[in-house]
Amino acid sequence: MPHSQLSWGATWQWPPLLLLLLLVWSRSPVAVVRADPLVPCYFIFGDSLVDNGNNNNIGSLAVANYPPYGIDFDGGPSGRFTNGLTTVDVIAQLLGFDDFIPPYVNTRGQALLSGVNFASAAAGIREETGRQLGGRTPFGGQLQNYQSAVQEMVSILGDEDSTANYLSKCIFSVGMGSNDYLNNYFMPAFYTTGQQYSPEQFADVLIQQYSQQLKVTLSTCSSMTLYNYGARKVVLIGVGLVGCAPNELAQHSPNGVTCIEEINSAIRIFNRKLINLVDQFNTMEGAHFIYIDGYGIFEDILRNAGANGLSVTNRGCCGVGRNNGQITCLPYQTPCSNRDNYLFFDAFHPTEAANIIIGKRSFNAQLPSDAYPMDISHLVRA
Repeated sequence: MPHSQLSWGATWQWPPLLLLLLLVWSRSPVAVVRADPLVPCYFIFGDSLVDNGNNNNIGSLAVANYPPYGIDFDGGPSGRFTNGLTTVDVIAQLLGFDDFIPPYVNTRGQALLSGVNFASAAAGIREETGRQLGGRTPFGGQLQNYQSAVQEMVSILGDEDSTANYLSKCIFSVGMGSNDYLNNYFMPAFYTTGQQYSPEQFADVLIQQYSQQLKVTLSTCSSMTLYNYGARKVVLIGVGLVGCAPNELAQHSPNGVTCIEEINSAIRIFNRKLINLVDQFNTMEGAHFIYIDGYGIFEDILRNAGANGLSVTNRGCCGVGRNNGQITCLPYQTPCSNRDNYLFFDAFHPTEAANIIIGKRSFNAQLPSDAYPMDISHLVRA
């Protein structure tokens, strides 16, 4: 019988090499055909909570491109201010992206079409925020970088209308304001805002500027706005429990455990006004703005720390001084070994374990209060 023919009664065996390849194919997630991401691109604006390398090569104390940062990240230290994933890394995975959204500092050309991370550690809504730490890109500067990216996308996609239509399908997340409190309002040695404004007044000043920045860029040579250049699905992330960070506990808490209510109450005022801003923006044609309650999610995680596997909530996994809260992790410092049990990795920033919870709850709200008026999973389909 020719080798190409088999009788019905013949017993045929897979060649060993072919059998091995089939087994590898069947078990490898890479070999499975992946669906496209839920959105064509994801653009990120923010501070050190989501910076993934934009500050690496600037003259700044706000950098994290050295061990032990990235100790649990596949690529090692990258500029992320945590041991592994940030919240936006988790959201990018849930959106279906094969790779994490790259930092703007080294992203150009076709790569822009999948989205860019513009975030910069120490950045704030106000231009002067974080200046004592050196170089950083405030929100206004991040928007200018977005302008440059969009102009390059116009040249790739052909015209402004095509680009605007493309961007209207993307997700934009903006998380600003933490540093305006941490590295401005509550830092009287460097800033006068705490003496100039009551918490209510300062929140008003921030929200007014934030609103203008979201609508109109600071560029004098262009009238382009985030909204006018296609951004329609925008996630505004509320400021978290800054008053519960190890740094604030180390400085102000009598027992190193009790959160600083003066700080948290000021932040709640800002967040309430941010929700109102979402309502205002949603009156614009085609706009879908949502609010993620970073404060409430973090508060719930803290309240139910044990259920979330977090046994240490008031000190950094690495750092210096009381609560490991005096400064960020020292270069090549040995961090705690049980990182999944820590809420904070350093004096200010959550661990990957906490970021995974926050990212998942931002995408799929666990409580009705987690997101308003919808979560990211519903925003995708809006």
